[in-house]
Amino acid sequence: MSLTSIPQSIRDNYEIHEWRHATAILQEDFPQEWQDILEVLSAFTLLRSEIVARGGQKSLVAIRLDSGLVQRGWVEKGFDTKIVIDDSELQSPTHKVDCYKNKVAVEIEWNNKDPFYDRDLNNFRLLFDLRAVSVGIIITRADELQDVFDELGKGESYGSSTTHMSKLLPRLEGGSGGGCPVLVFGIKRTLYREDL
Repeated sequence: MSLTSIPQSIRDNYEIHEWRHATAILQEDFPQEWQDILEVLSAFTLLRSEIVARGGQKSLVAIRLDSGLVQRGWVEKGFDTKIVIDDSELQSPTHKVDCYKNKVAVEIEWNNKDPFYDRDLNNFRLLFDLRAVSVGIIITRADELQDVFDELGKGESYGSSTTHMSKLLPRLEGGSGGGCPVLVFGIKRTLYREDL
């Protein structure tokens, strides 16, 4: 299986990259979780009102993507990990995953600083090695959206040091996710809608 097995409407609206056969694993071993992802991505549109809204803890874009998964039984998940050597126990903390269901982890990186990709991929690597995650997914933005942000006068808010595809791919291709299969979706301009 390859990316061509992903529905055409998803391929038209998202820049997609994978590492270590993530698509095949999702389709064959996690069909319900895969269906959830496809439904959320298919229903999503990028609204002007959410781009121009004032910033805060979590963007309206990320909240809406999260809620689509939460409605399907996904949860924010923290993991209590530790290393035990003889009688000595050492904490090995990880960060919470935005959305988790049945060993599939999803991170939504809309407009964070690009080192968040390092955190996400390292977390996927560790949780995969511990058999807590089988596949990691990152939903982010395609580079082409910068033109939309510039047109709306928000270009500086979505600058070159924030999360977008060209900041993620070198990390992914450089092996930052370790052995964890990873699938990445970048939101394209075709999903943009004027709603104001």
